[in-house]
Amino acid sequence: MMMNEAFMFVCVSSNIVMEESTKKFTHDSYAICFFPYFFLFCGRGRHRRSEGGMTLYLKAGPDGTSVGDCPFAHFVRLVLEEKGLEYTVQPCTAETKPKWLVEHYEGKMPALRHRKECYTESSVIGDYLEFFFPEPSLQGMKSPGTSVTEGFFPAFAQYIKAAEGKDDSQLQVLQGKLSALNEHFVSSDSSFLEGDSVSLADCRLMPQLFHLQTAIEGFKGGVPDIQTLYPRLNDYYDRFASRTSFQATLYPKETVLWGWGNARK
Repeated sequence: MMMNEAFMFVCVSSNIVMEESTKKFTHDSYAICFFPYFFLFCGRGRHRRSEGGMTLYLKAGPDGTSVGDCPFAHFVRLVLEEKGLEYTVQPCTAETKPKWLVEHYEGKMPALRHRKECYTESSVIGDYLEFFFPEPSLQGMKSPGTSVTEGFFPAFAQYIKAAEGKDDSQLQVLQGKLSALNEHFVSSDSSFLEGDSVSLADCRLMPQLFHLQTAIEGFKGGVPDIQTLYPRLNDYYDRFASRTSFQATLYPKETVLWGWGNARK
């Protein structure tokens, strides 16, 4: 990581939230900020976290104990797996969330507890893991592969939740997003979103594609046909899906359909 790109997680307490617009971390009324040259003062190595002691609290499946259908929790698990970090998974229902998680973090999940610290936004968790456990790097090259995924999740969520016969406009928006992703892989001729190595952007997109393909089959009669209409995107999906990290974090399609079935009610 270049020094002028670095930011520092400062632990006034473990309740840290990221404000994307200001690039600050805040705790209540305290400004917990980063300085571009913070390393000149403290040095990165002295603040590196030790491995172990990680527990990921996430949405439980329909039985209340298995891993649920949250794509954002899946993103965090992919990052942990790609980095080879040891962690335990704790599926929770609204009734089984730890008291401290409810009282101090509004019960938000996914929540990664690392020893005495806890982070509850998936993007913040990803940045935390990338910063303190930089090898292997998932930073990527900040290429157009990042921007091409913007708005993808709400586009496919709105399509899946729309009633049949009243989803034409949502389908058109989704098709535009899928076409952009497919074209990205045509023009870049890269294996992954930001080059030929996996990045945080891939770890975020893949669970969403898994949900989309499963929900299309379960609720939309296979429309749109991603394999036929978007072959380069489909190749990308198959390429990542064969990775050990994805296979280790996969949950049943029935769980995905259960989650979206509830969302469609």
